[in-house]
Amino acid sequence: MAKLDKDLKKLQRLEAGTQSLARRTLPLGLGALFLAVIAIAAAQITGLDGRWAVFVAACVIGGYMALNIGANDVANNMSPAVGSRVLTITTAVAAAAIFEAAGAIIAGGQVVGTVASGIINPAMMPDSGAFIAAMLAALLAAAVWINLATWIGAPVSTTHSIVGGVLGAGIVVAGFGAADWAVVSRIAASWIISPAMGGLIAAGFLAYINATVLERKNKLDAAKRQVPVLVGVMAGAFSAYLIMKGLSRIWPAPLEVSLAIGVVTGVIVWAAVRPVVAKGLKGKENRKASVGELFTIPVICGACLLSFAHGSNDVANAIGPLAAIYKAITEGVTGGPAPLPTWILLIGALGISLGLLLYGPKLIRTVGSKITKLNRVRAFCVTLSAGITVIIASALGLPVSSTHVAIGALFGVGFFRELVANNGDNGKKKKNSPSPAKQRKRYLVRRDHVITIVSAWLITVPAAGALAGGLAFALNASGLIAGG
Repeated sequence: MAKLDKDLKKLQRLEAGTQSLARRTLPLGLGALFLAVIAIAAAQITGLDGRWAVFVAACVIGGYMALNIGANDVANNMSPAVGSRVLTITTAVAAAAIFEAAGAIIAGGQVVGTVASGIINPAMMPDSGAFIAAMLAALLAAAVWINLATWIGAPVSTTHSIVGGVLGAGIVVAGFGAADWAVVSRIAASWIISPAMGGLIAAGFLAYINATVLERKNKLDAAKRQVPVLVGVMAGAFSAYLIMKGLSRIWPAPLEVSLAIGVVTGVIVWAAVRPVVAKGLKGKENRKASVGELFTIPVICGACLLSFAHGSNDVANAIGPLAAIYKAITEGVTGGPAPLPTWILLIGALGISLGLLLYGPKLIRTVGSKITKLNRVRAFCVTLSAGITVIIASALGLPVSSTHVAIGALFGVGFFRELVANNGDNGKKKKNSPSPAKQRKRYLVRRDHVITIVSAWLITVPAAGALAGGLAFALNASGLIAGG
C-alpha cells in the first residue's frame, strides 16, 4: 500500500510538471505559429524574388517586434486598473487587446513619417541596400532588447528601443554625421522629463484628493463637490489626448482646437456626472472606500483610451522600419513618406494584441502591484497623470515616453504616500503614537523594482544601438543585401 501511495505521488508530480511545462511552452508555440503565418502570407503576396525575400524576413521581424510591444509596453495602460482591483487580469488583457488593435487599425494606418527619417539622414546612406540592412538590424535589435527587458520584468520604452536601434545601425552604415544629434539629445532629456512630470502630476492630484475629500470630516459631501470636477478634468484631458495622439493621423487638429474640445467635453461630463455621483453616494458610509468606488468607471475608461492611443501610435515602432524598407525596395529611395499596404498594418495590430494576450500578464502584475500598492483613487491619479503629462509636453514641445510617464506616475504616488506616512499623516499625531522622529521610516515603494526599471531605461538606447550596430555591420559584410 505504501509503495502504491509513493507511485501515485510520483505520477501526480509528473502530471503537475507536465502541466507547468505546457503552460510555459504554449505561449512560445503560439507566438512561433503567428510568425510562421506571417512568413507564409508575406511570401504568397510579394514573392521571394530579389529583395522581396528580405522584405518577407523583415515582416517576420516586425511581427516579432509587435509581439514584444504587446508584452512590454501595454502593461503601463492597464496596470493601474489591475493593481487597484478594478479589473481582473483576464478582463484587463482582453480589453487592452481589443482597444490596442482598434487604435492601430483605425488610427494607425497612415505611417507616413518613418522612424528612420527623424533620427538619421537617409540621404547619407551609401545606397538603398545599406539602408535596408540598417533598418532590418534596427528592427531586430529593438525587438530582442524589449524581449530581454520583458523577461527580467522591466517596462521599457519601445520608442526609445527602436530609436536606439536606428541610431546604432545608421552610425555603423553611414557614420556619425548621419545622425540628428539634436533629436537624440531631446530623447535623452525625456528620460528625466517624462517620469518627473508624470510623478509630480500624479502626486499633485493625490494630494488634492486627500486634502479636499479623503481627509475631510464629511467625506461624502466633499465627494459630491469634488469627484464630478475630477471626472470632468479627466474626460477633458483624455478628449484632447485622444485627438492629439490617437487620432492625429486621421485628423491633425491644431493644439488649440484639441484643448478647446477637451474643455467643452470636460464641462459637459462634469454637468452629467454631478447627479450620478450624488445618487451613488446615497446610503453610503462616510468612509474612504465609499469615495474610492466612484472612481471605478473613470479608471476603466482611462485605461481603455490609453490603450487605443497607444495602439495608434506605437504600432509605428513595429512597422515603421518596414515602411522604410518597402519604399526602398519599390521606389529605390530612402527618404520621404512611406505608406504601407493594409495587410502590413495588420501585422503590427494583431501582433501587439497577441503579444499582450500571451506574454503581457507578467509585466502587468509587476507594474500594477509590485512597485507600490494601489487603490482606486491612486489608480485614477496615475491614469489621469498619463494623459495630462502628454498634453503639457506636447504644448511645450517636449519629447516624452508614455512608458516613462506611467511608471513615473506610479513612483510619484508611492513616494507621496511615503511622505505622508513618515510625517505623521499630514502632521496629525495619533493618540499614544510615538513622535515622527521616533517612528520607524516606512517604505511604500519597492526600491529593488525602482533600481531595475531605471537601470533598464538608462541603457535602452545604448544597448539597442550597440546590438543594431553589430547586426548592421554583419549584414553589410555578408553581402546578403545587394546595393542599389
